[in-house]
This record gives sequence, structure tokens and C-alpha cells, in this order.
Amino acid sequence: MVAIKAHQAQSFLNPPGPKVPAVLFYGSDAGLVSERAMKLAALVAARDSGESIRIDDADLDADPDRLAVELQTIPMFGGSKVVRATAGRRITAAALQPLLEGGTLAATLIVEAGNLRPTDPLRTLFEKSAQAAAVACYADEAADIEGLIRETLKAHGLAITADARELLAARIGADRVLSRGEIEKLALYAAGKTQIEAADIEAIVGDASELAIDRTLNAAAGGQGARAIAEFSRAVAAGESPQMVIGALQRHLQRLHRIRTDLDAGASFEDIIRQQRPPVHFKQKDAIALQCRLWTSPRLAQALARAAEAAKAARLTPALEEAITEELLMALARAARPAPARGVS
Repeated sequence: MVAIKAHQAQSFLNPPGPKVPAVLFYGSDAGLVSERAMKLAALVAARDSGESIRIDDADLDADPDRLAVELQTIPMFGGSKVVRATAGRRITAAALQPLLEGGTLAATLIVEAGNLRPTDPLRTLFEKSAQAAAVACYADEAADIEGLIRETLKAHGLAITADARELLAARIGADRVLSRGEIEKLALYAAGKTQIEAADIEAIVGDASELAIDRTLNAAAGGQGARAIAEFSRAVAAGESPQMVIGALQRHLQRLHRIRTDLDAGASFEDIIRQQRPPVHFKQKDAIALQCRLWTSPRLAQALARAAEAAKAARLTPALEEAITEELLMALARAARPAPARGVS
């Protein structure tokens, strides 16, 4: 039984990589799920001189036995094989269970999934199987973000001042792939310099509080349904994924729930905000204060459950992901309007 917590994932993926033949990456950060799946595939391929293939629902629609055949067939020219798959209509716990329990895997199976509850059959299967592991991939914490900044800038031969690092950390973190992209963009902007300063962050890295995705989250959590839908449409038009919006909304609700819980315990809003990591941007402070007045801890817990259901539905039926996200935004906006909770001054 191997359940890898979010803080253990990095060491789990250190060279030469884990020896279990099946690994599930799941969580609310789709970019981090994908990045870690690619890292493991590269580790196994380098370690065992193997090849890597990808299989999805469409492949199994055409050939239902393809996944089993690929996982149980030894490569003709030696080495090993990595099979990457994404959980969906056909790649399910029911389909994978006979393969994991049969003990006949001749390849390494890497499955990518969205946010899964502890009782989800796919997550349970990988956590309880003797030859599998399930790795949690959630939004980066402050230490993860700083590590990503340090690692990426070091590769470009760049240092960064403490002020600039804090400012950059406050503006990224919602999605690993997007965060890395922002840091890479910053490194290109600073080409020819030896150190990045706060002015460089202001010049090139988008202010998180001004992004359409954040305006969507604030509108929904603030009870403004029509505005949430309008901002969501702008975000999608700008290239944002509806599933990414759902993931960002889950993280926003999680933060609100933590803050609301601390308020209920008697802490002051100012003290709580100062202790938040990553830091709350000053332009977001008033919006979060309003949302904490609108929401109670129990209703935030219900909202998180509903968001998790929407994330799963969007993952399983990507053709409907926009409609599912819009329905979630409207439902949350309606839920935000009951009598306000006390405790925020």
C-alpha cells in the first residue's frame, strides 16, 4: 500500500525513480500532474532504456484490448516500455484492476487523473495495490513555489533578490505549468542580467489580481453570478481551460475555508492574512474579506464538495466542461448570498 502525500512527491521522483510498475498522479493542479507524469516517464526510460507510448479513450474505442496488450507485451528490441494514460470513460479502476492484480505487467503504467476523493475507486486501487502507488499533486505551497523559482532561474544563471522572489511567489502558483512558463518568460526578459529585481517582476509578470481567472473566482465567491459567467467567458476566450478554472476555484475555496475556520476560532482577519502562504496580494484583501463575511465554514465545505464533483464530471466529459463550469459558478454565486457570517471587521 503506497499513498504518496504531496510533500513526499519530489523525493519519490528522485533518480533512479520508484520501482513499482504502476503509478497514479492525481490532484487539483493539472499542470503538476502532467509535469510529474512526464518526469517519471523520462526517469524510467533513462533507467531502463525504454520507449514511451500514450493511450487514451479514443485508442481503446478502436481497440478495447490495446491497453492490456501494451502492458503485458515485452518490447521486441529489449529495454522497457512506459505506457501513459489519462483516466476517463475506458481507463477506469474496473479496467485496470485485473491488470494490477494479475501481477503480469511487463511495462510501467503511468495514469494521470484530476482531483480524486479518498474513496474514489481509482485512487483506492493504486493506494492499496502492492505493485502500485498514488501520488497527490496539489497546488504548490510557498516552499514549492520558491523551489521552482530557484530551480528555473538557476538554469538560466540568474539570481533574484528577496523582495523580487516574494513578489513573484505572490503572482504565481495556481498551476505548475503556468508558473514555470511565467518564470521562463521572466528569465528571457532578464537575459544579460545577473540578478532579477522587483522592478523586473512588475514589468513582465502578470498581476494575479488582474487576471480574468481571478476575477471569475472573486465574482462567483462574492455572489455575482452574471459577472462570474462573463469573466469566465473572457478567460476561456483568452485560452484558459475550463477544468483549470475549476481547479483554481477549488484552491480559492480551500483558502477561504481555512481563513473562515481561523476566524471562527477567534483569530483576527489581519493576523490570518499576514500568515497566508503564498501571500495574499494587497488588491485581493478586500475581496477575500467580503467573501469571508458571506460564507460560513459549513457552506464552504459544501461548496468544496460540489466543486470536486464538477471537476470529476468535467474530466470525464470534456465536451461539456464549459457548461459544467458555468453551472458550478452560478451555483456558488447563489450559495454565497445567504445571511453573512460574523467575525470579519
